[in-house]
Amino acid sequence: MIQAAIMGFGTVGSGVAEVLDKNAAVIARRAGEPIELKYILDLRDFPDSPYADKVIHQFETIESDPSVRLVAECMGGVGAARNFVRRCLAAGKHVVTSNKELVAAHGQELLELAREHHVSFLFEASVGGGIPILRPLTDDLGGNVITDICGILNGTTNYILTKMSREGAAFDAVLRQAQQMGYAEANPAADIDGHDACRKLCILADLAYGRAVLPEQVPTAGITSVTAEDMAFAAAAGLHIKLIARAKQLPDGRVWCCVSPHLLPGEHLLASVDGVFNAVLVHGNAVDDVLFYGRGAGKLATASAVVGDLIDCARHLDRHKDIGWAAGDGSYLAPVDALPQRWYIRTAGAPLSGCTVLPAAVPGQSACLTPPMPRAAALELPGSAPALSIFPVLE
Repeated sequence: MIQAAIMGFGTVGSGVAEVLDKNAAVIARRAGEPIELKYILDLRDFPDSPYADKVIHQFETIESDPSVRLVAECMGGVGAARNFVRRCLAAGKHVVTSNKELVAAHGQELLELAREHHVSFLFEASVGGGIPILRPLTDDLGGNVITDICGILNGTTNYILTKMSREGAAFDAVLRQAQQMGYAEANPAADIDGHDACRKLCILADLAYGRAVLPEQVPTAGITSVTAEDMAFAAAAGLHIKLIARAKQLPDGRVWCCVSPHLLPGEHLLASVDGVFNAVLVHGNAVDDVLFYGRGAGKLATASAVVGDLIDCARHLDRHKDIGWAAGDGSYLAPVDALPQRWYIRTAGAPLSGCTVLPAAVPGQSACLTPPMPRAAALELPGSAPALSIFPVLE
């Protein structure tokens, strides 16, 4: 019997307890022995929960109990979560987490601490919720040079853009609906401003390219600039607008990263990913394109990935699973204009010369697609200023 603890009993933490309970038999078979939940750390009490007797309020109870070998961090944030994870690793406990903010900002530090204390720090659930992506990226695709990663990594923004596209609704109205349905937080900034997708992209790039990419190093734009007019022009041309997070290795070895709304042709593999679903398209030099698709968030979907990491740690209980990346100062990251792209430009004037003009969709406005060029050059095209909208095109 392997003893485990959960830190944080919100949506994900309660889901982890539920999966450990209802799937106990199959988890024991796959882990090699049963995993028993001993403690749940939270500031609150849960008198109506079937796990009420496991709830504790003092982190030191977990830290000082040598029988607890596995810990699932489901608290979120980087304050107490980082402190508690560090102390668990130092105490010789394997730690798994769904906390993308923690991994993106402090992953290298925590991985080095895990290595020092011969335990593992795993975080499959930090990207894509229940979609298996991190372990396949490092293990199953380990024989490939990964040349391109692009994905729809945030279900909230994908839901909003899908509703705008299908209903012709304005951004603000759809955001309010998403909040009412529980898809968006009361303060949705992390989602709609692109920060959540950026953190997930950093983790993917860290693992794919072997050096730390920090969120503040990645040019990031959210979806607040996408309008119903943009959706109308895209629909008239058979195109789709998605928030795309992308990391690409350039021929000179530098890595180019960006998070931004993109226009996608209808035949692109990511174009039909709608609603709250996520997808990651990975290109390897041996395997070519591989698509990972599924629910990117949700109680049981995310808990599934957390429990998968607990099982992995249980299988390697007495040794460290070596994953990670080296430090990076950003010098190997390419500037955003290093990758020439086609650009969608919407203006209040006449169509731009030398560009592919999109079908008319909004009276008094025009939109076109430029030839491949840096963004700065696109904005200098005659007639492009002032641009009402400008987004890259994902080929």
